[in-house]
Amino acid sequence: MTKLIYDRRRFLGTAAMTGVALASPAYLRRASASGGEVNIWTYNDFVPAAFKDQFEAETGIKVNVRLVDDQGKQFNLLAAEAPNPTVDIMTVAGHRFLQFIDSELLAPLDTDRLANWDNINPTFSESDWATINGNKWGAPILSGMEVLSYNTDLVSADEVKSWNALFSEKFKGQTAYIIQDMMSIIMLKMGYDGNMVAYMDDPEKAAAIVEEAKQFLIEHKPLVRKYYDSGAEIQQMFVNQDIALGHSWNGPAAALINDGFPLAMTIPEEGSYGFVYTYNIANNAPNVDNAYTFINAILASPEIGAAMTKASGFISTYKDASNHLTDLEKKSTAFPDEELARLQFFRAEANKMKYELVDPAVEAVKAA
Repeated sequence: MTKLIYDRRRFLGTAAMTGVALASPAYLRRASASGGEVNIWTYNDFVPAAFKDQFEAETGIKVNVRLVDDQGKQFNLLAAEAPNPTVDIMTVAGHRFLQFIDSELLAPLDTDRLANWDNINPTFSESDWATINGNKWGAPILSGMEVLSYNTDLVSADEVKSWNALFSEKFKGQTAYIIQDMMSIIMLKMGYDGNMVAYMDDPEKAAAIVEEAKQFLIEHKPLVRKYYDSGAEIQQMFVNQDIALGHSWNGPAAALINDGFPLAMTIPEEGSYGFVYTYNIANNAPNVDNAYTFINAILASPEIGAAMTKASGFISTYKDASNHLTDLEKKSTAFPDEELARLQFFRAEANKMKYELVDPAVEAVKAA
């Protein structure tokens, strides 16, 4: 018990210090001090504290951050505020673009207003998912993936080769996952296309597959300790030893690894999905000029990209950001080639059909 308390205090203390070393503020001085504010909805640690303070001091623009923990909740909140949102910048995952675009909630991104656009690795900025209807819709900032994370003091690597570990009697009451994300993974585990692109012309089959995945999660519900929503929540469960393993994003897991917590992560043999987070400007944003000033500033240097990786644990999309990471930080954002070969990116083509089926299924699992 003494060791657990020490580890928990050590984690909470060091986590509060992340993101303290950024580049010279010269890049901010090039932006005219315009004052006012910019309102941002984003995930925890996606705006490094030191950058926020520096940006506010150099531009006079107050940064108001509202934390979000789920893409669906963010969509619903933005839709409720349309056509006059209170937010300027959101953090939308690339595979959810179409849902926001079709509902006219995002404004096309004018990359000509972003002098630092070329600081993004073109693997992300110029990829096929990034351009829809001839427009860019977001500035890629961090890349992540769905992984199986486990406490190496309690679980061996041989025990987590498959996603089945989450549903084994051995770890009953010691697991956690995000239900919506697990729906795609369960479909993939069952041999189906978790993106549902393959079933766009066969909605009846799509519905049957989602039903099968839903019933699997309901059947195995007695084994899970908790369904969770945010990266900070699963971090705390690991630190408190409430769980031994769980589905997570790689970012929160990497942050624990970098702090010295005995955690590892793997892409199981059935495979998994990757995604890219982007900064997007809301349609009819109230402070659009300040939004562009903010995005351009946060794209200014690889040091900022590295600071975002250090704080969040996700992989930076910035050129040369890895040059500013320690060996441990680099290791926590890397995977063996054979595991990466099992990874595919989430795709958006079938999202309307997919989430019309998946979202009610998630609620049914919770209520079961």
